[in-house]
Amino acid sequence: MALRIAVIGVGHLGKHHARILASLPGVTLAAVVDTNRARADEIAAAHGTQPAYDARDLIGRVDAVTIAVPTERHLEIALPCLESRVPVLVEKPMARTLAEADAMIAAAAKAGVALAVGQTERFNPAVAAARPLLVDPRFIEVHRLGTFPERSLDIDVVFDLMIHDLDVVLSLVRSEVESIEAVGVPVLTPRVDIANARVRFANGCIANLTASRISRDRVRKIRFFQPASYLSIDYAAQKVEAWRLEKGSGPMPSITGGDLAVRTEEPLKLELADFVDAVVTRRAPVVTGEQGRRALAVAQAITDRINATMQERTNAH
Repeated sequence: MALRIAVIGVGHLGKHHARILASLPGVTLAAVVDTNRARADEIAAAHGTQPAYDARDLIGRVDAVTIAVPTERHLEIALPCLESRVPVLVEKPMARTLAEADAMIAAAAKAGVALAVGQTERFNPAVAAARPLLVDPRFIEVHRLGTFPERSLDIDVVFDLMIHDLDVVLSLVRSEVESIEAVGVPVLTPRVDIANARVRFANGCIANLTASRISRDRVRKIRFFQPASYLSIDYAAQKVEAWRLEKGSGPMPSITGGDLAVRTEEPLKLELADFVDAVVTRRAPVVTGEQGRRALAVAQAITDRINATMQERTNAH
């Protein structure tokens, strides 16, 4: 029997949830929900499903939901679903606060259902291709630069953009965060629009992350430096370069490498397929609530550090 899934919030990102879920085998797009009735009607008609205007109307009618409403509403939408034993995939950042994230995690655990967090870059085929070669990163350089959006302005650039890379880095560095330095500037909004963070791990690895939503060019790249090798990932192009030192018979080592083979696919499609499989097989999703919370915790620590630095500068003047 097909899994009945509803999408709650069909704006910029949710409409893609609906498009993909409508096409996945073994899935029935049971409904799309939006408080904007015209938008709900439009997306529902496009995919041959039912519109709804209140998420509470779904209880008892669906087997799982994905949530793509503004972050400030994640908890109020997710909690009744989880308490009714409905598995949830919630978009990143999973909540406004760690307390809200904890409430969602606790509700999912009590109900014994899946709680997944929509960190799509974890499903990027380029990341998957590079992962087996990333055995001991020592320095990580990240640039995620985008043009000014007309959405997600309820959160700053750390929670909007940088959190993608924080999740990827945390999944690859097998160590705890030891310290954080960060700076950020509000430019076009009252919230921080460009930020840089230097995250130091207990094992000595350092990640330097820059995120901007006021750039002219779009850049989504992450580079890894580790003993005797270097890897570069272009998230958008889904390309990976890998280079390594090879000791030869002579006194000088040679450098070998090039592009890795990457089987391109839409990361969101892979993420939603993973969620469906997790619900059906009752396994944990690839990005669990706990992992979503960890990325949220580091993002919050970076934001706290930025705010403290800005306050120090204000006091100094």
